[in-house]
Amino acid sequence: MAAVRDVEIDPEGTFKYILVRLQRPGGGEQRDIVRGTGAAEFHNHIFEKVNPEMEKLGYECKCLGGGKIEHNSKDKKIRVFGLSTGYGKADHSVTVEILKKEYTDYEITWSDDKK
Repeated sequence: MAAVRDVEIDPEGTFKYILVRLQRPGGGEQRDIVRGTGAAEFHNHIFEKVNPEMEKLGYECKCLGGGKIEHNSKDKKIRVFGLSTGYGKADHSVTVEILKKEYTDYEITWSDDKK
């Protein structure tokens, strides 16, 4: 699982994100990852890109929910909020903990606000 990055998000802007659980077929080790991009019109577009990539590496994927990320690289701030109509709201507190591993010098917050 070390080959898979915990976080892949756009370097700037406000965009959709999903929280994805990776697992080896038949159980065993599992891990949650964050993926987000402004290129996705809908949350499922992100999952449709991630799922085949992870399947090639031998993982099963499950989308745990989604929301939005506001990434301000200049001020080193990330805000996690909102929800996915199709997948429901991700546990933003889990997302923030994953983001903190990658963006150690950022101020990272979350809320249940829609905007």
